[in-house]
Amino acid sequence: MTNLNQDIKQKLTQLNVFEKLIAVNVLVFIIAQILRFVLKTSSSLSWLELPSDFFAFIMQPWSIISYAFVHYDFIHMLFNMLWLYFIGRMFINLFNTKLALNVYFLGAISGALVFLLCYALLPNIFSSGHRLVGASAAVRALLIFMCAYMPNMDLRFFTFNIKLKHIGIAIVIIDFIGLFGGNAGGNLAHLGGALLGYFYATQLTKGTDIGKGFERFMDSLTTLFKKKPSNLKTVHKRKSKVAGYTKEEFKEFNNQKQIDIILDKISKSGYESLTKEEKELLFRAGK
Repeated sequence: MTNLNQDIKQKLTQLNVFEKLIAVNVLVFIIAQILRFVLKTSSSLSWLELPSDFFAFIMQPWSIISYAFVHYDFIHMLFNMLWLYFIGRMFINLFNTKLALNVYFLGAISGALVFLLCYALLPNIFSSGHRLVGASAAVRALLIFMCAYMPNMDLRFFTFNIKLKHIGIAIVIIDFIGLFGGNAGGNLAHLGGALLGYFYATQLTKGTDIGKGFERFMDSLTTLFKKKPSNLKTVHKRKSKVAGYTKEEFKEFNNQKQIDIILDKISKSGYESLTKEEKELLFRAGK
């Protein structure tokens, strides 16, 4: 049993951030199915769902994020997780983990806010009593971010290439048409996530990371669960950097991305500007 636990822990540490999110979603789905069977109810995790009524939301404010982990329908969960897996792999190859989490969770929050606002401001169009579940808004944010950040990148689709911007436009049009169908609330959230992804990407291309405030907020929350330092005086060493990134950030990139960053530094400042560690990494890659 001990070996099994160790194997599971080792496998989990090897997963990237999106694969861990997929694991959490699958686990919540299984729990939801068990509770549905035991409690004989179709909505077994209602305390995690996002209600369309604003006053009901005030009673469970955590649902602005928790709804994105709840799936009751297997096909709904399957397609969301497949999208998340493939988009996540592309995302991790290009950007660091913190940026990925910023886009994902801010996309979920943006989708929730659009859902709540439309149901509150347009009651004649969107009838109350609906509840939002699923990771679709967060996944849409990642997808549209990629489409807006590198719009002219080609993807192979069967026998022809298609640009990311055309995929993004098609997805948004489908979601807009969906507003007139039976899942209007879900499509509102999709559009909210897409809006966040587009705005985040366009601002990032201008050099502004709009998720830094959210990132600092999440970092402050995680410090609450860390052990407080002892009263003994400690000497804090200055964090060494690799090509302008901290070691922790640099290790999150794949090998090709690391080499590209170092080569970019050489093109700007010359080979002599590299640190010993950067030269060693470049040497190992050359071998």
